[in-house]
Amino acid sequence: MALKEPSLCVMNFLNEVKLNYPTAISFSAGRPADQFFDLPGRLNKLDLYVAHESKRLSQTEAQLLAQLGQYGRTNGILGSHLASMLALDEDIKVNEQDIIVTTGCQEAMALLLIGLFDPKTDVLLSADPTYIGITGLADLLGIEVQGIDCNDQGLDLDMLERSIIEIGERGKIPRAVYVIPDFNNPLGSDMPVESRRALLAIAAAHDLWVFEDNPYGMFRFDGEPAPTLMSMDTEECVIYLGTFSKTLFPSLRVGFLVSNAHISDQEGGQVRLTEALSKVKSLTTVNTSAITQAMIAGVLIDSEYSLRKSISPLVDHYRKNRDTMLSELEAAFPKDDPLAEQVTWNRPHGGFFMTINLPFPFDDQTLADCAAEGVIVVPMAYFAKRPGRERQIRLSFSSVTCEEIKEGIAKLAAFIRKRCLHK
Repeated sequence: MALKEPSLCVMNFLNEVKLNYPTAISFSAGRPADQFFDLPGRLNKLDLYVAHESKRLSQTEAQLLAQLGQYGRTNGILGSHLASMLALDEDIKVNEQDIIVTTGCQEAMALLLIGLFDPKTDVLLSADPTYIGITGLADLLGIEVQGIDCNDQGLDLDMLERSIIEIGERGKIPRAVYVIPDFNNPLGSDMPVESRRALLAIAAAHDLWVFEDNPYGMFRFDGEPAPTLMSMDTEECVIYLGTFSKTLFPSLRVGFLVSNAHISDQEGGQVRLTEALSKVKSLTTVNTSAITQAMIAGVLIDSEYSLRKSISPLVDHYRKNRDTMLSELEAAFPKDDPLAEQVTWNRPHGGFFMTINLPFPFDDQTLADCAAEGVIVVPMAYFAKRPGRERQIRLSFSSVTCEEIKEGIAKLAAFIRKRCLHK
């Protein structure tokens, strides 16, 4: 029964764990920093959209407002504005017909799994560990998921090719691979450009869709932005997934799916993938709120379609948080410390997360014990299909203050030392 899927418990935990330990400092949730939401300012951008569109469409503002209150176009009204933003910020050249505006990025994932997969034959390959929103949903839909090891260099591409061959040999179809190339959730690692090229070559050779999820790409702290897979794609195999939950605020519940691919229809002709998936969306959420789309369009108009430039204060904030967490970890486990070789961590170049390696397993009971000591973290095993992550935890530095990071790392270090003494 679908309600027994363990991924449901993990998602509820991530959403609600802070409620269970209200006094603990939480490094568990990948939430954006809410002091940057600016709801009044963002909501005012609705007026900018109305003025802009009424002029462009030669309609009165009253007519346009009436339309915003109605059921809207299934694929959304934000497409042309998104296309302009993607061209400037991500070097992705598409038009509005290539875009479906979704109710959160989670709906975009649902459209792909429902619309492209036959649970009897098709397999989803996925970075492992990864965001369980898609792997858990695949489990609910009865779609087989095969995890592909992921590390500081992204996907293990040799393992990916072996898995593609193995899936075919047992009579099933490797349909798509899901990746978060930029500062992925949960590891915080990012994929080098050479690996991105290699992944696209593998996908083209094996007729594989690539689901590129990019919620964190605009939050790069070090170096120049890496090209998105879609901007590098010449075979129309990449389907790009985006969201405004991290760049603006989560309660908007607006995401998007981008593809310039065509697929065969029932009559043997060719149809846009987005047109075909639109039929699925009409049966999931009917359409995404036109009011929230209009507000986002106003934000994009106001920023001259470069969201990347407008969120630079956010990037500075998250960089400072990352640097604080790294410095506190280094102070807690200096090089001459006996635990220094056993307690290690990565240095993410962007995003919200980092990985800590521990000298002991971190399971449900350990999580509860740690939370009781005043700090909440997440076992990496929660995000993994395959074994091997039992001694890792994920820390999020996005929605805490520097003071909370200092206090929380001190409590975490004390817990780790206490556990090592008694193991």
